[in-house]
Amino acid sequence: MVRALHLLDATYELFRAYFATPKHTDASGREVGAVRGLIASTLALLRELEVTHVAAATDHVIESFRNGLFAGYKTGAGVPADLLAQFDVAEEALRALGLVVWPMVEFEADDALATAAARFAGQCEQIVIVSPDKDLCQCVRGRRVVTHDRQRGKTYDDAAVEAKFGVAPGALPDWLALVGDAADGIPGLPGFGPKTAAVVLRRYGAIENIPDDGAVWDVPLRGTERLAATLAARRADAALYKRLATLRTDVPLREALPELRWQGARRTAYAALCARLGFQGLSDRPQRWQEG
Repeated sequence: MVRALHLLDATYELFRAYFATPKHTDASGREVGAVRGLIASTLALLRELEVTHVAAATDHVIESFRNGLFAGYKTGAGVPADLLAQFDVAEEALRALGLVVWPMVEFEADDALATAAARFAGQCEQIVIVSPDKDLCQCVRGRRVVTHDRQRGKTYDDAAVEAKFGVAPGALPDWLALVGDAADGIPGLPGFGPKTAAVVLRRYGAIENIPDDGAVWDVPLRGTERLAATLAARRADAALYKRLATLRTDVPLREALPELRWQGARRTAYAALCARLGFQGLSDRPQRWQEG
């Protein structure tokens, strides 16, 4: 059994690098500073966590099947054009580092990570989803599948997720449907704040189990009849928001677990990429190499 599989949210890492690291252009004048930051961050990950098996997922395009379900779902609007333009080269860089990369078009990167976590959980002692994204916390299963926030140095297991959100990992899509998620364009339902939603879901488990009649709600809250009336009138909206917030676990990933074993940066490809992009300071940073 593999000791640990690390699943990298490369979209988050690229966004973070874009806003946190200096700009840099290649010889053609193309902005590639976020890619340079992504390479440095990924190399640090490969060193600090003694990674043996790893894969990364990206949002090759920002839109996904969810945009066809709800017009208000997040799009690429407002994302800097010179950041969006770096996704292709970011994926090339990750491959040059020797990582398996899943670039998502119909699905989102989070769906790929959720699929991999579900598929490989029985073959690994632990799966670590490297991301601070709250959506991915729904994948957590005890200590077998956890998320890891590198910036804060915090790992989220079942107990940590419940302490942060007030609900178990499996109820996070319900919680997000009620509370809303501005980052993803999910509006939520009026009156359901984080604590209120957590109290209701701890009692009933899922939106589908919450009674329409607030008079029978068995929860320590005021205004239950008003909340129940809102939910009763907008159950179709709540169901849609839950579907939007629920990560898919059926993304067609072709690799088997042995193919995710990291064997080092691809010497020829990585050297060529660093030369082309002007990343001389990173050219000798990998500590393990493979030919190719």
